[in-house]
Amino acid sequence: MKMETKVKTFDCKHFINGEYVASKSGKTFENLNPATEELLGTVCEGGKEEIDRAVKAARKALNGPWKKIKQNERIAILRRIGDIILERKDELARLESLDTGKPYWLASSVDIPRAAYNFHFFADYLRGIGTEAYQMDDDAINYSIRRPVGVVGLINPWNLPLLLLTWKLAPCLAAGNTAVIKPAELTPLTATVLGEICRDAGVPDGVVNIVHGFGPNSAGAALTEHPDVDAISFTGETTTGKVIMASAAKTLKKLSYELGGKNPNIIFADSDLDEVIETTIKSSFINQGEVCLCGSRIYVERPIYDQFLEKFVAKTKELKIGDPFDPQTKIGALISKEHYERVNGYLDLAKEEGGQFLTGGKRPEGLKKGYYLEPTIIVGLDRSCQVVQEEIFGPVVTVIPFDSEEEVIMQANDTHYGLSATIWTNNLRRAHRVAAQIEAGIIWVNTWFLRDLRTPFGGMKQSGIGREGGMHSFEFYSELSNICIKL
Repeated sequence: MKMETKVKTFDCKHFINGEYVASKSGKTFENLNPATEELLGTVCEGGKEEIDRAVKAARKALNGPWKKIKQNERIAILRRIGDIILERKDELARLESLDTGKPYWLASSVDIPRAAYNFHFFADYLRGIGTEAYQMDDDAINYSIRRPVGVVGLINPWNLPLLLLTWKLAPCLAAGNTAVIKPAELTPLTATVLGEICRDAGVPDGVVNIVHGFGPNSAGAALTEHPDVDAISFTGETTTGKVIMASAAKTLKKLSYELGGKNPNIIFADSDLDEVIETTIKSSFINQGEVCLCGSRIYVERPIYDQFLEKFVAKTKELKIGDPFDPQTKIGALISKEHYERVNGYLDLAKEEGGQFLTGGKRPEGLKKGYYLEPTIIVGLDRSCQVVQEEIFGPVVTVIPFDSEEEVIMQANDTHYGLSATIWTNNLRRAHRVAAQIEAGIIWVNTWFLRDLRTPFGGMKQSGIGREGGMHSFEFYSELSNICIKL
């Protein structure tokens, strides 16, 4: 049964100091449904003035009511935020699907439950955090105390809007910071509702602030340049990360980046091919391929190359594309017209570079509205081609055969990205041997997207700076002071 998708327009205001407010300039921009190209509502466009107000509110709350709240009360508030997200799961999943074009079932089963779990996890994790103590021979003792880093700017992407926002906000609040959030301009809905959820959970005014807008000459630039913002956590595209780094350098802000990826999926001949196919369909095309961890470069050992392609193409052709609110839909719409055209530009480039399309590469028949694209498998490209080297961020993968470990390790590492990798083999020694040589922050063996939130998450090279997850998140969102006492 298909879900009813008609909704009233949803106009998004900023959330500053516990209240929803419009931009002083009166500027707004339109928010479109990528699956239908229909207007979802208008969004207030913030700038320097709104960021100033939000930062002042965050600084006041940091040194006021939020500072006075005891740890157990902070833990209770974090858990309550997670509880309310679950209570409003259907509503939030609906908004996420409308905003992003992703299937509703995916938002409902992954995005929203994980957003709630982010708060539950860091609430629980906060109870067990300790610091260091060292005795010295000189009758002295050293111990460390942890304090908030301060006012933190959180800049969020559009592909997993609430999931990735809460992945930042939960540890930020757990560590005692206050936040100014700049959501992606393409996906403002669930971020806007999160302000109300935080208020209902008992978060004091000014602790969580949300300012909508764009990047350059808008809210994003004002946030990264603001002298009273102590740190910036950014998830998004690598080029934008470089711009933010240049802006943040003026005030030496603390930075945490999770940037782009062009992730290798390495399949050895001794792996379980049916299991490989089932997971590779997901790692290639889930969320329309708009996942930074997608395995978009597939390397297959030559003895099973033809067999893999036959099974992989057949399974890909079975994926239903269309209405995100149809339970049978596996592939929704790309996020925007601009991004749709960008991905199609790479398809044109693949043809110029000599690529052969085994399936996909065009708009699905019968879908005249919305930014839909068939999942696409390309072979015949050299590893130096742009389509193999550059992040496409859509339902597009390349498949390349290999003959030896040394060859595939070299090809897997032949990129300026280093976010994740997947290795498929039933040879235990090979699994350890190859994994240790792959230049990536996250490496899965015989699985994909299996996450323990205690473990380090982040990328090497131009895929990021720093790590998040468990204590790694607290290392970013807090500062340590060592106290030395002569006894």
